[in-house]
Formats: sequence, C-alpha cells, structure tokens
Amino acid sequence: MSNTYINVCLFSQTVVFGDGFHNFIDGLSIGAAFNESTLTGVSISVAVLCEELPHELGDFAVLLSAGMTMRQALVANFLSACTCYVGLVLGILLGEFQASTYVFGFAAGMFLYISLVDMMPELNAAAEEAGKRSGRAALKTLLWQNLGLISGAALLFSLARFQDRIQFW
Repeated sequence: MSNTYINVCLFSQTVVFGDGFHNFIDGLSIGAAFNESTLTGVSISVAVLCEELPHELGDFAVLLSAGMTMRQALVANFLSACTCYVGLVLGILLGEFQASTYVFGFAAGMFLYISLVDMMPELNAAAEEAGKRSGRAALKTLLWQNLGLISGAALLFSLARFQDRIQFW
C-alpha cells in the first residue's frame, strides 16, 4: 500500500468520525431541548438544520475529493448522520433526569471550541489578505467581521432572553 492511499483513508475516517461526533452532540441538544419545551426543541432543530445542510454538503465534497466514490461518500455521510438519533435518544433520557442544563453547557462549549479553532484563523487570514491590499480594505473587513459576530451574539442573546415571550400562534 502506498502512503498516499493510507493518508486518504485516515483523512476520510477522521472526517467521518468527527462529523459523527458532531451529529451526536446535535442530537443530544435536540433531545434535551424537546424535554425543556416544544418551542425550544423546534428552535434548536431549525438551528441544527440550517447548520447541518451546508456542513454535510461540505463533508460530502471533502470525502469525494479525498478519493471516495460517490456511493462510498453517501454511505459514510449517512452513517455519520445516524449518530444524531443516538444522541437524540440519550438527550431525551438525560432530559428526564433534569440534566438538560449540563447537556446544553457541554454542547455550547464544544461548538464554541469549534468556532474558535476553525473560524478565528479564517477571519485572521481574511483580514491579513485585505491588509495586504490596503489599510482601508483591512478596516472594512474588520468592521464587517465584527458586525457579523456582534449581530449573531445579539440575536442569540435576544432569543435566549425573550424565549418565554415568543409566541407563534
């Protein structure tokens, strides 16, 4: 076996394992959220759906570019997505024992870690790239990045703060 083949296999397995763990945590959050209230469960489910669609498409593209056939990439993506159901069942069970707060804390910590490890270097690289063009472009990029982060944090804070007052019907 060549080193390239081994590296492609390890890379593909790492992507599938990481995605499976991520989906498990999503399911855990959804299960615990539905134990809190239907509105919270629906809110978390919609947020996960909006995040997972591009994420799964990206994973599928990564697996294809790593050398998997379309069928292999679909099966690997499907199997990693099925871990969400395992997390859902565990989240419902933990919610029955009033452990939802710990589930949400764990999930929030994990997603915060992911964002800091993945997103911040990308934001840094974009700002440095803009800085090479001009100081004005760097300032504009920095402004847009901070506006996006602040508006996202404000939206999440508002949803958390006023969730009891939101009514759809």
